[in-house]
Amino acid sequence: MGLLVTNPPTMASAPAPAASGFSDIRDIKPPVFIPNGYEWLWWVAGALALVVLALLIWFLLRKQRQRAALPPPIAPAHVRARQRLRQALQLLTQPKPFCIAVSDAARLYLEERFRFRAPERTTEEFLRELGATVLLSNPQKESLGQFLESCDMVKFAKYEPGEAELRELYGSAMRLVDETAETTTEIPGSEIQVPVAETK
Repeated sequence: MGLLVTNPPTMASAPAPAASGFSDIRDIKPPVFIPNGYEWLWWVAGALALVVLALLIWFLLRKQRQRAALPPPIAPAHVRARQRLRQALQLLTQPKPFCIAVSDAARLYLEERFRFRAPERTTEEFLRELGATVLLSNPQKESLGQFLESCDMVKFAKYEPGEAELRELYGSAMRLVDETAETTTEIPGSEIQVPVAETK
């Protein structure tokens, strides 16, 4: 009987050795940021800071605009009246313009101080209203009536008084303002000032 001859077993081929110069070790990767869960606090704090800054800028700009828009403080009626009367002295050499300026100053003062409608009325109409008021004393009413009638003589009757008479008219108007001027009394512990009529 013949022998069955088979091919001898062959060994699996071993993998070829790695080429020289190459390595299977990889480079180190950069560190990975691992969130800790509190980053949102920084975002919220930053947003709030921006909001506060914006509100502060808006408030300062608004306050500056309001301060610029505020009208200058108005002086009391007696202060304005004295200023008008002093300005009228510049017209002392011109009887008619002087009397017009002095009379207008007195009428405007009475309207501002006592709410009389003096500038809108004739002297007769105003004196009738004046007679019914208790805001002026009888001597003040009499002096004011004489003052207005004297001014009307110059304005409408072409009467030309001398300088001494014009200065007397000026003095009458100034005395009326001085006697009826307001003064301010400050309430202790408060910024409120209460107007009080001067008594002389």
